[in-house]
Amino acid sequence: MKDLSIYIHIPFCKEKCFYCDFLSFKGKEEYFKKYKIALLKEIEEFAILNKDKYIIKTIFIGGGTPSILPIGYIGEIMEKIFTLFHMAKNLECTIEANPGALSYEKIKHFKDNNINRISLGLQAYQNHLLKKIGRIHTIEEFLKNYENVRKVGFENVNIDLMFSLPTQTERDFEQTLKNISELEPEHISTYSLILEEGTKFYSMYEKGEFELFNDEIDRKLYYMAINILQKKGYNLYEISNFCKPNKECKHNIVYWTRKEYIGFGLGASSLIDEKRIINTTNFNDYINFKNKQEIEVLEKRHMYSEFIFLGLRMTNGIKKSDFYKEFNVSIDEIYKSQLDKFIKNGLIIQEDDNIRLSKKGIDLSNVVFSEFI
Repeated sequence: MKDLSIYIHIPFCKEKCFYCDFLSFKGKEEYFKKYKIALLKEIEEFAILNKDKYIIKTIFIGGGTPSILPIGYIGEIMEKIFTLFHMAKNLECTIEANPGALSYEKIKHFKDNNINRISLGLQAYQNHLLKKIGRIHTIEEFLKNYENVRKVGFENVNIDLMFSLPTQTERDFEQTLKNISELEPEHISTYSLILEEGTKFYSMYEKGEFELFNDEIDRKLYYMAINILQKKGYNLYEISNFCKPNKECKHNIVYWTRKEYIGFGLGASSLIDEKRIINTTNFNDYINFKNKQEIEVLEKRHMYSEFIFLGLRMTNGIKKSDFYKEFNVSIDEIYKSQLDKFIKNGLIIQEDDNIRLSKKGIDLSNVVFSEFI
């Protein structure tokens, strides 16, 4: 049987965060049940067609806000998956949760239904910043839920943080990093604010309601995170992700190493048999079982570029031998001029079989990646 990962998309939120451009909606509580029914049907149909073909290595329930669903719904989804698929012994199963849509009962429900990793979206430690970016929780609610997560028995916890937020100071971010690292979650993700079209922040920025941080300050905050978190025993294993030893997010590594995964739910994407499959993004179509999918058969050049720009996100980089093993062609035969240029410019470091971004290369990663796309 082949290894496979599962992503499940829950497109509901209590409120839309000001920076968020993910496929999610507020005010659709009346459709929770219909969506769950359509989701279970999609899972079942795939399982029937692929019986005994796969063993599930990781599951990730994301959104949106999966924790907004009523108690019982996540359990039904997990029961369906565990009934229809073969599970790996060391299965990693993650759920994203918003501290403002969480309770002890929900946390216990997740743990009782084979979820063994929880990702809490905090973003900032200051209540004034949480309000300014549209979060629905306070730091006090986060701390209470973190306490409950540990009380229930979760031993693998991620916390999401953001920097370069409007009006955020260096001291704010330093306080956030120090206070969160003292809680000792197993994993911390730190993301710089990216202004996306269609978000409330984009509209506010166009109206001149705030200014973006310049690149120099953004990089200063990024390296502040590296400095503080590494001193606390966290390893930077990917551009935006830190973990305690052996606590990397296995599911995300599936994406970065181009392993196969199936996405269930509205707008979810899959990579199977070198095909990129994307579910419909039309909410009404999806809940009425009209999931018209876009299917793209990837060309070799797309596979090559994905291997490089996804793999280089990880601080260990990529191996030239792995490229050859996967594609039966030398990476130098395809990208020698690009690699030589970036090695000469100090953006890429090559040591024997290994290729990885330098510190300068991480700062200019978009420039590097664009050359391979």
